[in-house]
Amino acid sequence: MASLPLGPHNPQEHEMTQRVDARRAETAEEKETTVVEGNGPVAGHIISTTIGGKNGEAKQTVSYMAERVVGTGSFGIVFQAKCLETGETVAIKKVLQDRRYKNRELQLMRSMDHPNVISLKHCFFSTTNRDELFLNLVMEYVPESLYRILKHYSNASQRMPLIYVKLYMYQIFRGLAYIHTVPGVCHRDIKPQNLLVDPLTHQVKLCDFGSAKVLVKGEANISYICSRYYRAPELIFGATEYTTSIDIWSAGESAVDQLVEIIKVLGTPTREEIRCMNPNYTEFRFPQIKAHPWHKVFQKRMPPEAIDLASRLLQYSQAFVALLAAGASPELINKLIPEHVRRQIGLSFPHPVALVYLPNHGIEVIEAMVVVDYETCCLLG
Repeated sequence: MASLPLGPHNPQEHEMTQRVDARRAETAEEKETTVVEGNGPVAGHIISTTIGGKNGEAKQTVSYMAERVVGTGSFGIVFQAKCLETGETVAIKKVLQDRRYKNRELQLMRSMDHPNVISLKHCFFSTTNRDELFLNLVMEYVPESLYRILKHYSNASQRMPLIYVKLYMYQIFRGLAYIHTVPGVCHRDIKPQNLLVDPLTHQVKLCDFGSAKVLVKGEANISYICSRYYRAPELIFGATEYTTSIDIWSAGESAVDQLVEIIKVLGTPTREEIRCMNPNYTEFRFPQIKAHPWHKVFQKRMPPEAIDLASRLLQYSQAFVALLAAGASPELINKLIPEHVRRQIGLSFPHPVALVYLPNHGIEVIEAMVVVDYETCCLLG
């Protein structure tokens, strides 16, 4: 099945014209944005905004009809809407905006453009009768999440087909490799709910950059970040100077709860490992527990390469560095790390799997069943 064509978005083509008073203008975003009056979203509620109007571009009115709420949280809500002019379905994330600050999520999303990262179409502000200001991020709509897919298989007492596991994991790491290296963003909340999946094309997209941040070396960050079950050990140890490797741990995590449960699998961390995670941590009072063999953690039918991957991702040391430097096999690296990333970090191995070129479909990876280039390739059905 082939992936849907995704053209790169151009934020300049979707800039808004801001119509607010002088007090708002002093604290508004650098890019002009329309302010819309009215409450919502309620099913059937229509929001109209204006795009364009820059660099000689004609202004254009776009109207969205709210259809249903698809997500809620402390951040605000996400609702599904339909563009009345084009019939396109979109997702709109509505968050309360502090007038004193810029919205970091908006700034980061404007800097990213990748097939495995949710794309921002444009944005607009809306107000309420209580003079509250909301930022609305209009994004592409992807109907399912990895969480719902996993729940489906769990409720049916079935295991997800290994081919889908490989395909989804490859795209997750491909998306992470992009945000970590190109814009230099750490997501800081990787979990199944924030991994969207198109059920028809099986394309995966990272979403919800509300906790994301560009990490600066030497600059302290909050340690109480990431959702429970997916927090890297260094965060549990209270580290404030961490790296993008915390996203890799979250991606490799599945059902580990709290530090004691981690120790049951990985064993008691050494003093050196604790210092590596947080140099300021001085409490070393842990029961001495030996690491549990990884082949005993999983079911007997689990493929050896999957066990090898889990053992390299879930380490006290920085996970992504460990994957590359701790002797990961060339086959494993080729399967999981996109070619352009391998070139950047100096890893070059002959691809171990058979390839065949199909004129109408591109390059297909037969044995590994991993898509080499998702924009031009598709999975054999």
